[in-house]
Amino acid sequence: MKVRAAVLRDGSQPYRIEELELPTPGPDEVLVRMAGVGICHTDGMPRSPEMAGLLPIVPGHEGSGVVEAVGSGVGGIEPGDHVLLSFDSCGRCRRCRAGSPAYCAEFMSRNLTGRKPDGSPGAEDSDGEPVAARWFGQSSFATHAIATSRNVVVVDRELPLELLGPLGCGLQTGAGAVLNSLRVRPGESIAVTGAGAVGLAAVMAAKAVGATTIVAVDLHASRLDLARELGATHTVRGDAHDVAEQIRAATGGAGVDYAFDTTGVPAVIASAIAALTLHGTAGLVGMSSGDLVIPAHVLHTIPTLTWILEGDSVPQVLIPQLIELWQQGRFPFDKLIRTFPFAEISEAEAAAHSGAVVKPVLTFT
Repeated sequence: MKVRAAVLRDGSQPYRIEELELPTPGPDEVLVRMAGVGICHTDGMPRSPEMAGLLPIVPGHEGSGVVEAVGSGVGGIEPGDHVLLSFDSCGRCRRCRAGSPAYCAEFMSRNLTGRKPDGSPGAEDSDGEPVAARWFGQSSFATHAIATSRNVVVVDRELPLELLGPLGCGLQTGAGAVLNSLRVRPGESIAVTGAGAVGLAAVMAAKAVGATTIVAVDLHASRLDLARELGATHTVRGDAHDVAEQIRAATGGAGVDYAFDTTGVPAVIASAIAALTLHGTAGLVGMSSGDLVIPAHVLHTIPTLTWILEGDSVPQVLIPQLIELWQQGRFPFDKLIRTFPFAEISEAEAAAHSGAVVKPVLTFT
């Protein structure tokens, strides 16, 4: 079928809205008409010169929409269902069977190549040339996307469907890090470095579970204000010379139980680790751009330093929980969102990069 999609053909150029041809859904595949899609930092990865081999590609991996068709072998998902899309997994490997699909043996090929696991591109342009259209198993910067039964989460039809997409990646990553990975408990303390969508989701989740000290660190005053509104008890400017000391001061000098970094900046990570209490835990999700140097004596006091992918979540389990928390007023993720028409994807991307908007969401009519 013919669809309209935002195609990236040159990493230094804007998206081009083009007409593409999508195939009929194959076995275990689902065709979804998009209602909305969030713009995530990860969608910018194909712009990197190191990933030029993926082009042309349709990014987008926080989609939500309505199922229009299902392939043979799909169970529990029907045309007309309202769904949001998350990361893809094989469902067969040891990690998937153990309930850890984010660490699927095929995660890279299914999510970060823009292609199907067999290497096929997923779409053709008007000249019959291949276009990668399975970024994170969906490529949802388009009017329609093909996903699999494993990265589809069916939701109530009464929910605001166009706003739900960010729950499929950024928000589940931040909230899942707190709920699943770090397992923050009532009365504990956490520092969150980076108050973007992932970091603010972590702040909201920490408040929801009863953390009593929640420190948000960021360079943008507006985001620190929003962090306070969403549950942070203390805020620290990221460019302060004494970030670790200020975080420690929030706990009376003892240090926080958990540090959660979303920036990937080695100096920021080091400050967060330095702010931990004895036997504290540090969780990292930001893509790092340099070496992280930690003094040996620090490692003696930190039993856990862990990389977290997709919030260690099973989307079909965590996302309904986050929606329920939102309905209770305890996870107000909609406060992070500003919507843009699909045609204004370049403006939405620029707003995300500048920090003017925490979570841009493209909507379709």
